Amino acid sequence: MRLTEVFRQAAQSRIITSAHRINQGSIPDLSPPGTESDFYFVQADDPETAVGRIIELVKTRIPRRFGLDPIRDIQVLCPMNRGGVGARSLNIELQAALNPAGDRKVRFGWTFAPDDKVMQIENDYDKEVYNGDIGYIDDVDPNAGEIVASFDSRSVTYGFGELDMLVPAYAATIHKSQGSEYPAVIIPMLTQHYAMLQRNLLYTGVTRGKRLVVLVGQKKAVAIAVRNISGRRRWSKLGEWLRPGTPRSRQIGMAG
Repeated sequence: MRLTEVFRQAAQSRIITSAHRINQGSIPDLSPPGTESDFYFVQADDPETAVGRIIELVKTRIPRRFGLDPIRDIQVLCPMNRGGVGARSLNIELQAALNPAGDRKVRFGWTFAPDDKVMQIENDYDKEVYNGDIGYIDDVDPNAGEIVASFDSRSVTYGFGELDMLVPAYAATIHKSQGSEYPAVIIPMLTQHYAMLQRNLLYTGVTRGKRLVVLVGQKKAVAIAVRNISGRRRWSKLGEWLRPGTPRSRQIGMAG
């Protein structure tokens, strides 16, 4: 069974038409739209230019044009963590631009302050927060050695020694975003991400955006991703198991 309809956006959305083109192996229309649109491409020929344009989009241009909150409504999704336009580096840049708090707690290589956007990176069944959940820091208490963060309006307390479960989430990898959706998504697409430029990854990133998707980078990188289907191949024995007469197919039949 293959699902072919996306219900996150309106049928006439350029996000939808672009996603369909990507899924079919065609490069989406990257030309400037003639009218109001929900899908844009912003040219950036090198990582330094891309970082500057991403910060400008998140901090100024998108909030002013679309009335979206730069921290809560806009999510940067990267093909990979590493590199100058990877999620780790962009988190540092975006954190400094969007929440330049003076009093920060440094733990496990990251800094944390009130109003930071954070992501849980492992399942914690006691706290009822799970890998990929996004929250916002309400308070940092050095005296108690605790940070309080809100996840879906529910307060969760972390001891400073537990902060290896949290990372800043101004930027995240597309892989971490699977199953989530955001009002606006910005996706850096540069050839420095060559190892992760794959059709299914780009499709996943584009379809995370509800109201707006912006690709920032090089058209060549978009083309590489659309043409690369190496990540789509599934190594499975399901077909063999379902073949009539095999021991596994008889077991499946009896189970049904």
